[in-house]
Amino acid sequence: MEGQAATVGVVKVLRALPGVRVILRTEDLEAAHATSRIWNEKWLSSFFHKPCNYELFVRQNLNLETAIADALAEGDLGWIVHIDTDELLHPGGTADYGLRSLLASVPSSVDALVFPNYESAVERDDVVDPFTEVTMFKRNFDHVTKEVYFARYKEMTRGNPNYFLTYGNGKAAARLVPGLRPNGAHRFHNYKRAPREGKANEAAVLHFTYARFEDVRARRGRCNCGSSEEEVAKCFILEFDRWVFRKASEEKDDGKLRAWYREHVVWTDAAFARGQLAHGLFGRIHAPSLLVASLDASAAEEDVRDLAAAELEKEPAME
Repeated sequence: MEGQAATVGVVKVLRALPGVRVILRTEDLEAAHATSRIWNEKWLSSFFHKPCNYELFVRQNLNLETAIADALAEGDLGWIVHIDTDELLHPGGTADYGLRSLLASVPSSVDALVFPNYESAVERDDVVDPFTEVTMFKRNFDHVTKEVYFARYKEMTRGNPNYFLTYGNGKAAARLVPGLRPNGAHRFHNYKRAPREGKANEAAVLHFTYARFEDVRARRGRCNCGSSEEEVAKCFILEFDRWVFRKASEEKDDGKLRAWYREHVVWTDAAFARGQLAHGLFGRIHAPSLLVASLDASAAEEDVRDLAAAELEKEPAME
């Protein structure tokens, strides 16, 4: 946890969750990062000393290296995976809808399991909580019929730079073994030997990218980057992120910006969506929404019980 996200209240809530360890950005952590061997990685050197998303990408690798070291020192942890706060792991294909059973089924000869990513296909421009409100996803190339994918590629991009708005190479979970190192936020490598990868046939990473209009509007002024092509290229790695930043920075009228959002991100044509669902390019996944909603309901019930208990304590004792 770092920056604006690392408020006392948020950290307290996370630390109260079973099995959750929160690592804060302390001076000791900064010192460890400053002397990390990550800075010797030639494959990452083109990202060094650049602002915004480039800086974030380097920091992700530094944090991953720290997490790997801590996990190996712990001694009884089996796997590690890097998941962002706008992502969920969907353990499709398991009888118990469980990540543990999915990873337990991976052959011992496989060092890393790649989860193809699915991208949220929002159907409204007023989504507030993507995890509970979004159930339609654009499926990954690895999980669709290749002929249909290529035949409908153009209509699925709608003039956007690529098939997916942001990344499309999935994310890997790796076995925690000596020599393991991050190879970006999406893959792992090993200093001792190249890892052997497998690919999940049904499980996926669900990426809720730009699932809220606020996600687009929030790009205004991000990282204090200028809006010229040269300046934006120095701040953002992915082309659609550059598009969004420039559009949000240049278009101050929220109504016009929302119209652009509907055109490039929101799937408003229900008949078209039904067709892509039939072809398998879109998929409906309701489990995350139902699970998160049930967690919210349980939390609300607990709050009511706590409130009732507090009120009872206030009442005077009966004589």
